[in-house]
Amino acid sequence: MLPHSKISTATSQQHFSPMAVSSPTYRGFLWSAAFVVAAVTALAVDMPVAQALRDANESPAIHPYLDYFDTFELFGHGLGVALLLVTLHQLDRAHRWAIPRLLTCALAAGGLADVLKMLVLRTRPYECALTGNVWSTFGPCFSAWGAGSPGQSFPSAHTATAVGFAAALVWLYPQGRLLFPLLAVLVGCQRIVCGAHYPSDVLVGAAAGCLVAQCFLRVGPLPARFDRWEEHWRPK
Repeated sequence: MLPHSKISTATSQQHFSPMAVSSPTYRGFLWSAAFVVAAVTALAVDMPVAQALRDANESPAIHPYLDYFDTFELFGHGLGVALLLVTLHQLDRAHRWAIPRLLTCALAAGGLADVLKMLVLRTRPYECALTGNVWSTFGPCFSAWGAGSPGQSFPSAHTATAVGFAAALVWLYPQGRLLFPLLAVLVGCQRIVCGAHYPSDVLVGAAAGCLVAQCFLRVGPLPARFDRWEEHWRPK
């Protein structure tokens, strides 16, 4: 029994190791570009989708089912990220060394989206009359700060945070390469369903999340710097 136990332990530890990357990969930049192209295309459907979801939310027969999407918002929220990292800290002690990179990747992705919000004023769907064309939802550049949350629709910071966090989790746990992106997709859907964002906002948020994740996990000086820091904390 003892030899079998040792083999099982070794296999388990190997199974939950971060995906090794022998050379930098630029796939994340391609994903970012694809999301931006999709966002431009989505401008054509932003208004109809927002109006359809507004009608659905006002329908007593449909609204209760749409509320289920709110369950997934926490994955793209700072509080949800913190709770998940506390859980990782307690349940997977062998990977505690990765927590700073996971946290930084998620928060930096959301931070980049917040910076973009200050550059582009766009009225949120729940605040917009939805009677004009899609360009009527945008306002003057560099004026979103004074508009407050109702004028900070573009892009979705929740989605950016969720995508950055999901990419970091896939880097640490490659076995979750389907689960974590799915949670990020559900966060994006929740932001559209609740009337906080248009589809194009969510797609640009996803692009921001991919871009930040690429810079923290794959290319540039930051991955190497984090590798050096983490080397001191990894179990020997």
